[in-house]
Amino acid sequence: MSPELPEVAETRTPTGPEGIVFDRNTDTEVHYPLVTLSQVKNQARDLVRLFQCRACSRPLREPVTLPCGRSVCRSCIPEPHVRANITYPALPGRQHGFHCPVPDCGKEHALGDCAVDVILNKAVERMAAEIRNAMLEATQSNWSTHIAVQDSWQVAGVASLQDADDHSQVLSGGRLVATWNLMESGFLDFDAEVSYKDVSTPSVSVNEIELWETDHVRNVQVDARLEMDCQICYALFYDPLTTACGHTFCRSCLHRILDHSRYCPICRRKLAINPLLSPSSYPSNGRLGKMIETFWADELHSRRQALEAEQTDRHRDFDTALFICTLSFPLMPTFLHVFEPRYRLMIRRALEGDGTFGMVLPRRTYGSGDAPFYELGTLLRVVNVQRFPDGRSLIETKGVSRFRVLRHGIVDGYTVGRTERIEDVSVEEEEALEASEVGSEARDGIGASKSTSDDDEVRMPETVAGLEALPTRSLMRIAAAFVERMRAQSVPWLTERVLEMYPEDPAVFPWWFASMLPVKDQEKYRLLGTASVRERLKICCAWILEWESNRW
Repeated sequence: MSPELPEVAETRTPTGPEGIVFDRNTDTEVHYPLVTLSQVKNQARDLVRLFQCRACSRPLREPVTLPCGRSVCRSCIPEPHVRANITYPALPGRQHGFHCPVPDCGKEHALGDCAVDVILNKAVERMAAEIRNAMLEATQSNWSTHIAVQDSWQVAGVASLQDADDHSQVLSGGRLVATWNLMESGFLDFDAEVSYKDVSTPSVSVNEIELWETDHVRNVQVDARLEMDCQICYALFYDPLTTACGHTFCRSCLHRILDHSRYCPICRRKLAINPLLSPSSYPSNGRLGKMIETFWADELHSRRQALEAEQTDRHRDFDTALFICTLSFPLMPTFLHVFEPRYRLMIRRALEGDGTFGMVLPRRTYGSGDAPFYELGTLLRVVNVQRFPDGRSLIETKGVSRFRVLRHGIVDGYTVGRTERIEDVSVEEEEALEASEVGSEARDGIGASKSTSDDDEVRMPETVAGLEALPTRSLMRIAAAFVERMRAQSVPWLTERVLEMYPEDPAVFPWWFASMLPVKDQEKYRLLGTASVRERLKICCAWILEWESNRW
């Protein structure tokens, strides 16, 4: 570095051919390849875009990763509005929303789903700090770069008809700093590309400027890597998913956590999120994913290979033991008297593992190739076991999730299967479904404009089709009123033990209702194939209509 330049943050010098360096914060070796000079020189625009807002095209400030997976400045979130025809889930942060400011999305997001992205914010702050140091060096060296914004014709390789001077500037710094300055000034659209021409200066060479900028990017790469470990598996984020509270985890790690708890592992905020985390309903954090691909591609590749090998090994054989016995539901208890030798063996093996097995409903077979059970089932987890001296046992289980059996076989006398989990839609899609159905009925004048105030009585429609017009909250109130009427009539199937489990949560209520209502199992089975709380509540209300008109 030239003696006339001011002191800036000390850069790290590679100690070997593979770019091994020592982290100045921890004095530990860094074993991943650092970005090269040619990468910084040839990909300066892409590097700057990693830290650029999709909405305002300026550097990200307090970045928020939206439910659609796109990241914008917190100040770029539009003025919120009261969301219409949304009654479930009626959480405080979901009553107000806004339309996504990113043009290629256009969805409505709940305000409560949009907190500052903790990891991305730290990465942006580190990059901004290094750019400030690089700007200081560029100013002292009098180095400038001629930078021109390319129009769509130039990007496509066709000579532009516009005057190049209309889109070009001479800015302080090398390619990276000049591009950042152009972005910061507001003259570089997020999707725009640029071209460069170096403006020489006698005090410093082009190579020195490029080396300085490369060192600053390496500083960002090494510092930011300290934040890129998932706080569940303590490895580099793989398929990063950012929650409504702004914390990020590997999708598979968060998946496992939500099997047991609906609270963020870091801040303990309750998450309004479907535990199945379908990528279509809950997109990955696109900006962090791109950053990881750019700076730690080799490490990401190694993680991907390890996870794929683990998944291949896990799926080589059947993955779920199947108990062909009865109909079970998620979140509900199932009590079993296990006496058959084959199922005693199955339960013992389940307890030696993670304590789970699948429950499926038996059905009559009409051919040799027919499965002796229905394809949809519920994964159960053993919570209590009482053993008897003769080998029998009483098992208390609780439903975890639903699955579909893809194929099955026999192991030591009991059935095993290859299964896939059944996914609910996201909370956003749940809300959109209600708004669409209730709003459509209201526009058609079919009485969907009924008040959803808790003080108003909801009139039971005369037909199943009339249920489509009702808000989700009204469906829940109809079902709750039916339970109260049955309790007043002292029906034998509504015992005190059953009433002690009565859930107020509409997401849990249909499972409880189906587990205690005396209707055919084949009818209850319909719930296992549903994809939304609203759909399940409509089925429950249809049962109530049938019950009160012509009891099963």
